[in-house]
Amino acid sequence: MSLKDGRKIIECVPNFSEGKNPETFEAIKEAVARTKNVKMLSLEPDADYNRVVVTLAGDEKGILEGTLNACRAAAENIDMRRHKGEHPRLGAIDVVPFVPVANVTTEECVKISEEFARIISAELKVPVYLYESAARKSDRKSLTSIRQGEYEGLEEKLKDINWIPDFGEPVFNPKLGAIVTGSRFFLVAYNVNIKSSDVKFSKEIGEILRESGYSKRDENGNIIKVDGKAVKIPGRLKEVKGMGVALEKYNITQVSMNLTNYNTTPIHVAFEEAKKEAHRLGVEVNGSEIVGLVPLEALLQAGRFYTNGKESDGKKLVEAAIDNLGLSALHPFKPEEKIIEYMI
Repeated sequence: MSLKDGRKIIECVPNFSEGKNPETFEAIKEAVARTKNVKMLSLEPDADYNRVVVTLAGDEKGILEGTLNACRAAAENIDMRRHKGEHPRLGAIDVVPFVPVANVTTEECVKISEEFARIISAELKVPVYLYESAARKSDRKSLTSIRQGEYEGLEEKLKDINWIPDFGEPVFNPKLGAIVTGSRFFLVAYNVNIKSSDVKFSKEIGEILRESGYSKRDENGNIIKVDGKAVKIPGRLKEVKGMGVALEKYNITQVSMNLTNYNTTPIHVAFEEAKKEAHRLGVEVNGSEIVGLVPLEALLQAGRFYTNGKESDGKKLVEAAIDNLGLSALHPFKPEEKIIEYMI
């Protein structure tokens, strides 16, 4: 995306490990509101995941200061020693990705993430890891790899010479855990709703679809290993991370996916493949949801698919995507509040 006036627009999507406390949300909002040249586009808490996804947008200076202020507020209000939730997490300020939106490069966003890591690690006395485009080691490119062991295993992980943080000391901070930051392509957080309270169906679908796949098992259900390593069966969809989670509020489960490149695996492809697997397992799909914001093009792709390429009007394409993906199944999908170009 580019803006005609040449303004640089960077998005940051910090994920904080708190999905229930309104006081924490207000503190984060206030911290961003008092920062110049940055705007909060959304704040979406989820009590089941016990996690809140915040979306900010601004220029280079604004996005850095706004993100720092939001993280300072979160650090004051979150204590990982009391945190429980469905979503994997490494710390209170779990992951802080900087995303190029307009007139800015990935390399510029990497530099911003490094400056963020330098400042926040020193202020909060918390270890920080760089991932995706900012990763300095191949085994740190993946967020899943860095998160392995999660908060509960972090103290031991920091003793491993291979997991010395990129910024900060290798010292366990029991209140805050650790932070992961970097720069990445626009990630679409996308969940498909499964009409069953048994999470085994969503877990199986997530394993089959995600790029990393799943461990091969013998007829007795035991994981097959070769030279001590599990034999992996690759997943069906590229640039997709997925898992199954329970959503007790609605008495359903979800195939929770991160589409790390919606051009490689579009939203509608992930949805249709999830439907196919659900049918095979004898369960129904009841729509889906997008967590946080979504680029307009990602919905236009889905709209073109569902109208068989016969529609070109942007508004009608978005409507077709919303309807066919069932994006309003759990709560109304409002394009003016969910599509990043509309908000900027």
